[in-house]
Amino acid sequence: MGYDNSISRTDAASLIPQGDADEIMTSVEEMNPILSLSRRTPNMVVGQEKQPVMSALASAYFITGDTSLIQTTEVNWKDKYLDPEGLAAIIPIPRSVIRDSKYDIIGQCKPELIKAFSLAISNAAIRGVNIPASWTTNMGAAGLIAGSLAAGNTVSLAGGYTDMYEAILGEKADGTAGLFGKLEDSGFMVSGSIASTSMKRKFRNVRDEKGQPIFVADPKEKTPYSLDGAPCYFPTDGSVPDTSALLIAGQWDQVVWAYREEIRYEILKEAVIQDASGKIIYNLAQQDMVALKAVMYIAIALPNPINRAQPTEASRYPIAVMTK
Repeated sequence: MGYDNSISRTDAASLIPQGDADEIMTSVEEMNPILSLSRRTPNMVVGQEKQPVMSALASAYFITGDTSLIQTTEVNWKDKYLDPEGLAAIIPIPRSVIRDSKYDIIGQCKPELIKAFSLAISNAAIRGVNIPASWTTNMGAAGLIAGSLAAGNTVSLAGGYTDMYEAILGEKADGTAGLFGKLEDSGFMVSGSIASTSMKRKFRNVRDEKGQPIFVADPKEKTPYSLDGAPCYFPTDGSVPDTSALLIAGQWDQVVWAYREEIRYEILKEAVIQDASGKIIYNLAQQDMVALKAVMYIAIALPNPINRAQPTEASRYPIAVMTK
């Protein structure tokens, strides 16, 4: 984090032609697994949106006689919220570097900013890294891992399970549930998983009771890997290090998100860029520079409405985590 970064001639040296190189290789941005799995709501039109969620369920009673009294019941709701928080970054670039480059530097920067925004969202939502206070409140914890820990939805590979199959899809001899069972006991069905990249090789060795692999690859599918029939993502951006979690499973439609403003790009030409103390680091006009600014506003929440399998909110969470 800082205020004095810019793209120098050295940084862009590979873009400035010196010989016969005539193509540039840029990785295709990987789709953010949190946003892909979770439920997107319509773009927000106000700074905060209220989402009423059910907090008490109705009950029904048998009629015991021809003239018996019918009992009453009620249904209650309470408010949960979506609060958009801003993400932003500025990339200063000398005009001389742009002029001498064979390629569109601004165009090459945009995908990298998207990746940076995606990583910031994942780090905050999964591990609570730099998570905004409103997201902590609206998700019920400082990230999905923290919420899973608080609800007891965690499984450790070192926790006495016979093998990884038992730890994920089965249960111990004493009936202690594996990862997916933790969610099922609370009334949730796993709709997808996010795993550390180190888990990929481990999954390839896992077999069910009939010797069939539980980890299936289908290149024809949008998400080529699945676990117990649900898609499994392996983000390569470092957002799920195996020191924090090996596998994160959940009923992801319980996590909701919305844009207040999708990524907006702006070319700055006559601005100044300051550090936190107010010191001017770049004067774009005076130093013959431009800067690419990107801004977006996004909200994430986990309303966690009541269900009949687990009416206690503190023990109910639609995400579960497996650790080492």
